[in-house]
Formats: sequence, C-alpha cells, structure tokens
Amino acid sequence: MAIRQATEAAAPRATSFFSTLRSADDQLRSHVLSKRALGAVTAAMEDECLAQARRPVLMGAFQHARFYRQSESRWNELNRTSEQTVVFADFERSRERRAHAREVSLPPDSPVLREWVLVCDAPGYSACVAGWELPSPPGTVDSARRFETVWTLDASAVRAATNFGIALLHATDAAHADELATSLAAPVPAASPDLQRATALFARIVEYTQSAVDRANPA
Repeated sequence: MAIRQATEAAAPRATSFFSTLRSADDQLRSHVLSKRALGAVTAAMEDECLAQARRPVLMGAFQHARFYRQSESRWNELNRTSEQTVVFADFERSRERRAHAREVSLPPDSPVLREWVLVCDAPGYSACVAGWELPSPPGTVDSARRFETVWTLDASAVRAATNFGIALLHATDAAHADELATSLAAPVPAASPDLQRATALFARIVEYTQSAVDRANPA
C-alpha cells in the first residue's frame, strides 16, 4: 500500500525531481545558478542536514557517475548518520554496498540525468534543492554550466520529492522501495508562514549573490 501511494503520488504527474517540486508548490520561484553557486547551496544544505537532521532519508541526483565519485567520500559521511541514502546517476548498474549510499542506475532517457538534486527528509528538518541543467553553448567550462534551480524547506514538498525518488527506486528494487515508503508513512506538517518567509529571504539572498558573481565575472 505504501509504495503504491508513493508511486501514484509522484510518478504519474512528474518526470523529474524539479517538476515534482514545482507541482508540489506552485509558489516556488526558480533561479538560474551556475554550477559553482548551486554547489555552494547544496553544500550548505548538506552541512545543515548533518548538524540538524535526525536519521534523515537522503537522496541525491548527480547526472553522471563520475560526478558522484568526486563526492563519494562526503556522501559516505552523510550516509553514516542517515536512515537511508540513495543516489541516482548513469551508473553501470544499481547496487548496494555496506557503509555506502545505495546506487540507482537510471536509463539513458531519464529526465533526472539532466538534474542536480539533494533531498534531506527527516523529522523536524526537511530541505530539498533541484537544479535542471540548461543547454550550454559549445566550449562552456564545467563550473559555468547553468541550472534552473528551485529549493524548499517545506516538509510536504520535500516529501513529494522523496516519494518521487522512491518511485525511481521501485523500478530497480521494489522491496527496498516498499520498505522505505512504509518508514515514511506518517503525514508531514504544512509549512508555517514563518518558514515561507525564511525560504523567500533565502531565495533572494542566493539570487543577489549569483548576480554579484556574474557582474564580477562577465562572460
């Protein structure tokens, strides 16, 4: 029942983490960030998740396996205190290793392979950032790649992203997906006005920071 609810809640209406968040909260503003800026936002959320979250469910989307390998040691540290850790990329195969994140291989036509994602879903602390890579002109350096990005601290929107990840996992490991969905069966609270204001302020700070970086480093 739990996995059926998770897949029905996420998969039919969305094809990516980005679109899942936009569907879960139509008030979210998107911002175009460079890969470097998006990396900084993600690192801040990861650090806060380590500091504040109690046994979180963590998910990450890395596009290519080589990008995940560059961050694997950090994700092993995140995994050490998490309830479950799942990462998505163009891995050769899906696999689970002791003391490592569960690796889920995505098919070549998966829209998630264009995304950069972090989901932290825990009691009392929820956060998610999803960046959708925009087409880059030839010769663009890796750090200058651009992503249309949304993020949220709203527990219900984060749970929608988690459910989408569970639906992806279900394609390769139905039993584990069912177990994960069951562990997250409890309802989550709606965002408070204070949280909504804090999220809006955070979005404005990031937007202004990216604008300042762009002015200091014109193309």
